[in-house]
Formats: sequence, structure tokens, C-alpha cells
Amino acid sequence: MEAFFKTIAAFIELEEEARSALAAILTCVEAPKGHLLLRPHSVCNHIYFVEKGLTRTFYTKDDKDITDWLSPEGTFACSVMSFINRHPDRRGIELLEDATLWALQYDELEQAYRQHHELERMGRLIVGSGLVQVQQRFDDLHFATAAERYQKLMSQYPFLIQRTPLGMVASYLGITQETLSRIRSHFTPHSL
Repeated sequence: MEAFFKTIAAFIELEEEARSALAAILTCVEAPKGHLLLRPHSVCNHIYFVEKGLTRTFYTKDDKDITDWLSPEGTFACSVMSFINRHPDRRGIELLEDATLWALQYDELEQAYRQHHELERMGRLIVGSGLVQVQQRFDDLHFATAAERYQKLMSQYPFLIQRTPLGMVASYLGITQETLSRIRSHFTPHSL
């Protein structure tokens, strides 16, 4: 739970009362690799903080499995659109490794927001940060070359290439596995 509060502290320093209220609604989830935290076409009822492990958010298009997002330790996993709008989303969330997560349930979090404006502000700051990340990802997919996207991923999360199947990394980067192999052959560990 301390890793969760350390991450939250990057957004806002919570007073003890708000911190205790948040701790009271956090639920520890331990699940094995392959477990689905969210089934596709379901309503997302939880925000997950990844303390240990790795998740991927994915969907299917034209019978192809597409990796939309990767969430390693210290980050959040959630279908934001479904969580906020309370409608099913085509995306699912799968564990790529055995994991320890901290879950916040929608109704409990909303109640905590109503009781502690500090937590409501925290939620707004985290969502704002997430929107910036999504916009950056959108821009990268539309304006950066495949090699630039690979280089950025390796500079931000160099461990992902060892922990994620290459087909999923290629999908996340919006390229084929063959293109990823070609790009990787041009980079040495020191060139990143």
C-alpha cells in the first residue's frame, strides 16, 4: 500500500484523514498471469494500481488482438471511458505476470470524493495526468516514426521488451512484429 501512497504523493500530499479514508477503501488483489481484471464488453468497476506485475489493456479488431496500453509497477490500469461513463467498453485488462494490485471500487471512490474534497482533487489530478499520457500516445502513433516510438518506449520502460511478448509490444507500437524485429536490429543497448 505504501507504493500506492508514494505514487499519489507525486500528485497531492493528502492530509491524514483523507489518506485514512482512501486506505479504508483500497483492496489488495493478488492474481496469476493470464487473469482478466476486466473482460471485454464489460463495465469497468475498478481502478487498479499495479504494485507488482504488468497488465495490458487490449481489444479485438478484425479478429486481431490489439494491445492498447501497458501498465507496469507504479502505474494505474483501468478502462477510463467505462469507469467514468459507466458503460461497457470493448477493452479488457489482462495480467501479463503474477500481480499484486490495489483496487479502488467505483461507488466507494465516489463516496470518498463526496466526503473529502482533497480526494476529489486527487482524482482530478490523476485523470488530468492520464489525459496528457493518452494525448501523447495519440500524437506518437500519428506523428512519430515506428523507430521513434520504439526508442521512446525503450527510454521510458526499457524492461518491457523482456517482460512483454514481442507481438504485444509491436501491437502497442502500432507496427507489425516483422517491423519491430527490423527496428530492434538497428539499435544496440547503448544507442537507446
